[in-house]
Amino acid sequence: MTQNSAGDRPRITVVGAGIVGTACALQLQRDGYQVTLLDQTGIGEGCSFGNAGCLSVASVVPMALPGMLKQVPKWLADPMGPLTVRWPYLPRALPWLLQWVRAGNEAQARATAQPLANLFGATFPGYRSLLDAAQYDSLIRQTGHLYVWRTLARSSGDVLAQSIRDATGVRSQALNAGEARELEPALATDIQSGLLLPDNGFTINPERLVKTLAANFVAAGGTFLRRKVLDFEMGEHGPTRLHTDCGTLPVSKLVLCAGAWSKRLGAKLTGIRIPLDTERGYHATLGAPTVQPSRPIMDCERKFIATPMEGGLRIAGTVEIGGLDAPPDYRRARILMRQGQQLFPGLAFADDSQWMGHRPSLPDSLPVIDRSERDRNVFFAFGHGHLGMTGAPGTAQLIADLVSERAPFIDARPYGLQRFC
Repeated sequence: MTQNSAGDRPRITVVGAGIVGTACALQLQRDGYQVTLLDQTGIGEGCSFGNAGCLSVASVVPMALPGMLKQVPKWLADPMGPLTVRWPYLPRALPWLLQWVRAGNEAQARATAQPLANLFGATFPGYRSLLDAAQYDSLIRQTGHLYVWRTLARSSGDVLAQSIRDATGVRSQALNAGEARELEPALATDIQSGLLLPDNGFTINPERLVKTLAANFVAAGGTFLRRKVLDFEMGEHGPTRLHTDCGTLPVSKLVLCAGAWSKRLGAKLTGIRIPLDTERGYHATLGAPTVQPSRPIMDCERKFIATPMEGGLRIAGTVEIGGLDAPPDYRRARILMRQGQQLFPGLAFADDSQWMGHRPSLPDSLPVIDRSERDRNVFFAFGHGHLGMTGAPGTAQLIADLVSERAPFIDARPYGLQRFC
């Protein structure tokens, strides 16, 4: 699409300035659109601010697997376990949890893997396109990830996960204890086995990555507005105006990328009960650590990941089912700190900070990337769960294809919203 001036270019509004929304805004701008990007807080200040920074192209295994339900009581009974529930929220979370349980079968897991692999194939090429060379080299590391276990045995879920990775063409290398510690000498002596995923990577600062993409967007003529979208004024073919906390804005085409808040806004647009909920996650970032691994390390039994960041060592993980409105429980972050010191017995640090964010998760682990069946000027890009940093470039390319009505670069059907009807 080629236009002579900004005034001649078709207009599109993107709601949500996390990693997915910002990448979509920049990609649409490069496709010739005049783009306005909105967010209720600021650029990259939601879930994108404090995640583990992982670019996990090998993460083709969905969260729900056979046998996982049997683990839930043990996790809930363990104060240092990877899962907790705010019990007053349980009735509201129950529909999502039941769909998550239903998705936990082998056939569904294998069917989900290829669409995830297709989307994640665009991760590193996409960031190279959206960033200039110096920005990419400053922010992105493709060092692989290391998964570690304190046992030689593998659970049935681990065996299935490896089978899915193999079937999807994901490269991996099994390691014994000595080989794992040769890669990362600071690991605890009780680590018995590992798995190297060499094609993964990470960003050393996820917030800076989002803000760099946004700076590229604004420098090229894009508009960012700090606005909270409250409602939509509907016309014959979809929304014509946005009602925000700072007045109304006209809208021609709309892309909803509001992360965990997409359910509330999407309900006003779709007429579909979207099974989106938030897996609240925590991190502790340790300043001036005495241990800084060379790549992200996943503790596969305790379900957390340690990532070397430019601001220190980030220990991130846990799933808290508690909705959007409950205040953080930073005991979860302090638990992660203790678990990080168990994984790296020599770990000390000068200071620390804690954070909580809302992962926007769908039960089948596939995001929604789609055009509305009802309102043809509306597009959706949300529900990336733990993998927003990984899925953002491919999502941006697919949204640009859908908006421009050209053949999508990958099969778009698996990400359709209608699967929830």
